[in-house]
Amino acid sequence: MIPITRRMALLVTTAALVPLLIFGLVAGWTLRTTTQNSVRENHAAIAARAAETIALYLKSTEKLVKSAVSDLEGTGLTHAQQQRVLLNQVTNTPEIKVLTLYDARGVPLATSDLTPAPPAPLAHLTEAALTVLPVDLDGDQWPRTRLTLRLDEPLAPYLVAELQLEELWQVVDNVKVGMSGRAFLVDDTGRIIADGRPDGKKRIARRERIGAHPLARATTVAGASYTRAYDGVEVLAVATAPLERYGWRVIVEQPTADAFAPATRLEQQLLRFVTLALLANIAIGIAFGRSLLRPISDLLGGIRAIGEGRLDQRVHITRDDEFRLLGDAFNATADKLGELQQAAIRQERQAMFGRIAAGLVHDLSHPIQNINNNCKLVLQMHDDAEYRATFAKLVKREFSTIQRTFEDLRNLARPIPLEKFPVDAGKLMVDVVERMQAQASVAGVTVAASEVPERTLYLEGDLFALGRVLRNLVLNALQATPPGGRVWIEVDGNDDRVQVHVCDTGCGIPADRIQAVFEDFVTTKRRGLGLGLAISRKIVEQLGGSINVTSTVGEGSRFTLAFPRLSRIAGM
Repeated sequence: MIPITRRMALLVTTAALVPLLIFGLVAGWTLRTTTQNSVRENHAAIAARAAETIALYLKSTEKLVKSAVSDLEGTGLTHAQQQRVLLNQVTNTPEIKVLTLYDARGVPLATSDLTPAPPAPLAHLTEAALTVLPVDLDGDQWPRTRLTLRLDEPLAPYLVAELQLEELWQVVDNVKVGMSGRAFLVDDTGRIIADGRPDGKKRIARRERIGAHPLARATTVAGASYTRAYDGVEVLAVATAPLERYGWRVIVEQPTADAFAPATRLEQQLLRFVTLALLANIAIGIAFGRSLLRPISDLLGGIRAIGEGRLDQRVHITRDDEFRLLGDAFNATADKLGELQQAAIRQERQAMFGRIAAGLVHDLSHPIQNINNNCKLVLQMHDDAEYRATFAKLVKREFSTIQRTFEDLRNLARPIPLEKFPVDAGKLMVDVVERMQAQASVAGVTVAASEVPERTLYLEGDLFALGRVLRNLVLNALQATPPGGRVWIEVDGNDDRVQVHVCDTGCGIPADRIQAVFEDFVTTKRRGLGLGLAISRKIVEQLGGSINVTSTVGEGSRFTLAFPRLSRIAGM
């Protein structure tokens, strides 16, 4: 059984813990989600700023190229003059590496490149005003791109500007996120154009592509992010939308351990706070539950004390609530029980004294009356020697009866002195039956002994005391059996026990009184003190035996005495 105090403490603790636990879970999830979203938004903003810087750089370069176009369209310059214009433009614009003018067939007419090798023919003829060619590597293994501009010049309709992309490295290198987050720039085919990661230049030299990169796809929208394991390290990546006309995009990557470190620290702090709060709530809940239910423990202890008979037990509850009222009610009930117990004791004592007095009056009135009547006669017949002898016998007999009554009262109050010797149970049975024949004859009842067992059954006891017990049982049986009835004694046993049974065909004992027949001053007869069976039980128990009774109203009773059997008799 789980005590109510423990259940109440558990209930209070649970009531306090569940909301806190729910708060901790919700707060942890919200913190993690909010922090991760914040980190992604911050990475997207960084990538967007880098993309804006790159776009401004490209637009400024386009303007510079277009300024060279204005110097060539409609001027009627010779090829040498055109070449000088291109060379001046490249010299004044470090972002432009080479400017080449092509005719309508893609044949180079003038170039700023002074190397002996002639420019390659233009492979991509287009009608668009501005065309961006795919990124490739120059002779120095650096990434480059070329812009093709359509001119209003029939003899030289194409101007191709080869752009150096080294300047983009500074932009990409300056993008740093946290301790180890870096950015890189890729084109629409997944080729790395600029890489701020530690091994970025090697990647470009190896002409690496990241076509399988989820954020390198053409359908990737601005701010898209993902988390993946890269070279054994889980990273968070965020990409921008492709740059207009170029299709390039900036991707920012950072290891998740670095990116989400603040969130992790906050989660750990929240976890510590929630754990401490849980422990504090548990301690407070247990203490509060015990304090709340301490009056119940006090009341339970008081009830147990009352159940054990200690009616002076009281509870002291100082709290000003219903428990105090319950404690006051308990104390009032205990006071009332004490009063009722004292009243019951007084009534029982009075009733016992009344039974004793009535029994003494009954048991002593008859012998005293006989002595009184015969004293009157002896005054008249004092000369009759024969009557004087009869009178002496009568007085002696009646005084023996009075003495036996007082002896019974004395034996009830103190142990009966017994002398233990081996007793033959069969012989004792026969002797008692013979002694009770005269009284049985007067009562009109047959007294008999069962067949004596073939093997002698010895028990250790006091012969006189055992005889007195059996005679008392037979006498009670004679008084309870109507004329014509039968009383008999049986003896049986085994290797360990000897049993003596006194049976009758009398009126029997009611079931509600059969358990009390061996108590002091309890009798089923109309007269007497009710000490016979009580003294008999006391004698039997002093001899190490037991006595019990079975009875059926209208059929008779059976008293059984059981004793340990003596297996060996000294001197026999």
